[in-house]
Amino acid sequence: MERSINILHLEDNPSDSQLVKSIFKNTDVNFEYFLADNEKDYIHILQTHKIDIILSDYHLPDYNGSEALQFAKSNYPHLPFVFLSGTMGEEIAIESLRNGATDYVLKNRMQRLVPAVYRAFNEAQEQKARQKAEEELSRSEENFRRSISESPLGIRIISVDGKTVYVNKAFLDIYEFHSLEEFANTLAKDRYTPKSYLQHQKREERRKNGQDVFDYEISIVRKNGEIRHVKVSRKEVLWNGAIHYQSINMDITEQKKLTEELIAFKEKAEENERLKSAFLANMSHEIRTPMNGILGFAGLLKEPNLSGDEQQEYINIIEKSGARMLNIINDIVDISKIESGQMEVHLKVTNINEQIEYIYTFFRPEVEEKGMKLFFKNGLPSKEVNLITDREKVYAILSNLVKNAVKFSFKGNIEFGYEKKSSFLEFYVRDYGIGIPIDRQKAIFDRFVQADIGDKRAFQGAGLGLSITKAYVEMLGGKMRLESVEGKGSTFYFTLPYNKEIEKNEVKNVTANEGEQNQIKPLRILIAEDDEGSAMLIKIAVQNFCKEIFLAKTGVEAVNICRTNPNIDLVLMDIKMPEMDGYEATRQIRKFNTKVIIIAQTAYALPGDKEKTIEAGCNDYISKPIKKYQLVLFIEKYFKKNDN
Repeated sequence: MERSINILHLEDNPSDSQLVKSIFKNTDVNFEYFLADNEKDYIHILQTHKIDIILSDYHLPDYNGSEALQFAKSNYPHLPFVFLSGTMGEEIAIESLRNGATDYVLKNRMQRLVPAVYRAFNEAQEQKARQKAEEELSRSEENFRRSISESPLGIRIISVDGKTVYVNKAFLDIYEFHSLEEFANTLAKDRYTPKSYLQHQKREERRKNGQDVFDYEISIVRKNGEIRHVKVSRKEVLWNGAIHYQSINMDITEQKKLTEELIAFKEKAEENERLKSAFLANMSHEIRTPMNGILGFAGLLKEPNLSGDEQQEYINIIEKSGARMLNIINDIVDISKIESGQMEVHLKVTNINEQIEYIYTFFRPEVEEKGMKLFFKNGLPSKEVNLITDREKVYAILSNLVKNAVKFSFKGNIEFGYEKKSSFLEFYVRDYGIGIPIDRQKAIFDRFVQADIGDKRAFQGAGLGLSITKAYVEMLGGKMRLESVEGKGSTFYFTLPYNKEIEKNEVKNVTANEGEQNQIKPLRILIAEDDEGSAMLIKIAVQNFCKEIFLAKTGVEAVNICRTNPNIDLVLMDIKMPEMDGYEATRQIRKFNTKVIIIAQTAYALPGDKEKTIEAGCNDYISKPIKKYQLVLFIEKYFKKNDN
């Protein structure tokens, strides 16, 4: 801005006033800052200084923003007044705007302050320019002509019969014309958008009937096709001694855009808040339900005189509840990785037919238990099915979709498979379940949306599965789509690039059996774990391989045990422990023992964790919850006797 803006800030909180002052110091605004924290100082500054804009808190100890606004509007009616408050509700804000406030800014959204001040100041300047133009018009036609010619507002003079006799440069700039003749020779229907042209015709009819409209908005189409929004005000004036109409045109495109953005932002914020509340309620249910199963049936196992069948039934329920809890946690972590851009893709040779057949074997008992049939279709012969892709993500995509099909189907069959189409494979999962209403088919891919579907039938799930599935498909270079009819079923499709394996590499899965276990010498194992339950679980899992087991509950204990027992073969090192964490404990052990095998274990594998453990000195890394077969694979990897 060319000159300094004098800002009067009515605020009783020193830290807030200092924040506002620092915000303007960091902009290109030249300003003089006046602070008042009471009514007396506020009025005195207004009376003794030329103030350009007022910023006011709404609540002060002995004075409030409404009174400050009323005084300003009564004594300085054209002075812009912006509320800057942290406790202003929507109803109060709207009422304040009706009473003459220019704008309001919440203190938790200070990024709006400078734009709001710019806009309020500019509008005040435009208002002054408009008033000045009107004053000049009232003095004489000569002054009138000069003022409208130089006015920054678009001005058009129209005879009573509707003919345009004069336009200023600002008016031509708005419409992107070069002369009055060019404007007059352009038909109205070519200057307006279709909707505005219809409104123009209605205004013409009303004018002919003596019901002229003097203030309205129009949407115009410039010569380059750009649409602009214009506010028009009309009044009678003298032009060459005869009555004419002066039409003042103001381009309000940016104002309308800002208003629309604010409305969209408000609606989006309300939608996010509603979905968040629904998600939290659903998540509370999803976590408490399996926890109830785990804790409840764990308590029942303590009851005396339980039969073996009853014990087994309770244990099965605990296992299922634990698996459900783990699935929820995994989904939350996965969606967090996806949202933060930390989810990695690991490409390797993948046998698609094997994955299809494995998923069929896994889900068939559950499907048949519901009285339905499960079918699969492999679209390629075995020699062409090895692809380069992320095996785990492909499995997650297929299992999520088949699991949903089973979950929402109660009759008929479920079919899944794939077929080759040019340079990609198209997979499908088809069911004859409840189907999805057409107005919800896009929304179901949004995260947490299941909590908001509103279906009266209750289904388990956090509403993250399809969001994760779609993200995985896109990470692998594919696309996902849905065909569904409510009450008749759904078919989910997704594609993957046909990145066929170039070299025939055989992938051997390492499995453990009793004969192989016998090839491993008895080991001395240190379990560094501060959680007693986890330590007991690991101890049971490795007991067949052990000659001696050591237990440490802290990193310090782990270091001391290794120092006094240099013949320890394996350390299972928990990363998060009291006194000293697993990273530091590993570094300390490596100072005096470089040969012992150290395998890090932690509650969840996040991006970079494995690299951090290797850097600290660990040989490998395993994530919790630890499965027995995983530990066996690691032990075989490092301690199995070489036949050679």
